[in-house]
Amino acid sequence: MPVNLQPPAAGALLPVHGMLLGTAEASIKKPGRKDLLVMQLDSQAAVAGVFTQNRFCAAPVTVAREHLASGKGVCALVINTGNANAGTGEQGMAAARATCAEVAALLDCEAEQVLPFSTGVIMEALPLARIIAGLPMCISGLREDNWLDAAHAIMTTDIVAKGVSRQITLAGKTVTITGIAKGSGMIHPNMATMLGYIATDAAVAQPLLQQMVKHASDASFNCITVDGDTSTNDALMLIATGKSDAPAITEAQGAAFDKLQEAVTEVAILLAQAIVRDGEGATKFITIGVEGGASAAECRQIAYAVARSPLVKTAFFASDPNLGRILAAIGYAGVQDLDVQHLKLYLDDVLVAEHGGRAASYREEDGQRVMRQSDITIRVVLGRGAAAARVWTCDFSYDYVKINASYRS
Repeated sequence: MPVNLQPPAAGALLPVHGMLLGTAEASIKKPGRKDLLVMQLDSQAAVAGVFTQNRFCAAPVTVAREHLASGKGVCALVINTGNANAGTGEQGMAAARATCAEVAALLDCEAEQVLPFSTGVIMEALPLARIIAGLPMCISGLREDNWLDAAHAIMTTDIVAKGVSRQITLAGKTVTITGIAKGSGMIHPNMATMLGYIATDAAVAQPLLQQMVKHASDASFNCITVDGDTSTNDALMLIATGKSDAPAITEAQGAAFDKLQEAVTEVAILLAQAIVRDGEGATKFITIGVEGGASAAECRQIAYAVARSPLVKTAFFASDPNLGRILAAIGYAGVQDLDVQHLKLYLDDVLVAEHGGRAASYREEDGQRVMRQSDITIRVVLGRGAAAARVWTCDFSYDYVKINASYRS
């Protein structure tokens, strides 16, 4: 089961005025589950996004980027699970474009105003006929209060749906932010993550929205790893419908922009952490904080070296304080002038290592006490500057191998 993570309650995901959601069971991979989602946007909505940097990016990523850059605006997003439509060549591109054209025909807009997204098995042809057959059900079911169904419709190997809502006050007016995400395995983002959608009814100029989504992704989805694999389909979209009564945000300076940025980032962080807590087979949620670095980049480099290490991750699964594995990962992270004599390593409140070796005060039973927890913090103090970075990861269990060995069955 996910690590200290519960699915959102039915009424916990708040509607965002100016946005309708509809789902369908299209039997894309298997029957009897929601696997197709359409999000319809108000005509004045602004949309921004960040996408995977994987050079083998999926056809829908390419098409979504093109359509977003066309300047025609966005009237709808369409998302399918069960098939990634990646590694599918020209056939995949044609299928992504045909999906957009079908949604556009049903919603009376242009195909370039539809953004497609897919997730699932790579290098298998998209079952276009099933998607087209399921779209009318999505359209007929469009409604504002459909976020929980939407969160279920984008799941793949996720055990629980992931969704968060927040409300803030801008100029005395209530503004709502609601987000959903999917992801459990193939998690090591290089832009955002898997699939994530955050919407607000605030009015935000599109260039500012792009700035906002980049900031949010860097503070959240670009700080997580489950298994070190960057997906071909990653995308995080931020939508501002402009239907709140709050004044429009037209400048990056000011209290309104900062307050909305903070709320959007909080939602993104909670969604990103939920993905790690629901990591395939995860039993431990691990925060890795590196501080006292010469730069944030080297702190992140060290944090990811620890987070990606199979030896570290399996030790945490076993609750075995074989903590020399962490020192080894720090050492091979690639910070060439790192002076290990100045470094300190903590496991929660327990000082594990200093002066290049085991701390004199460290006791094995203290390490075991922390390792048995489901939420654990690794703290690395480099002693060479004022920079810091933080990464979230999970352990590797037997179930991770089982899930991925049978992914296509």
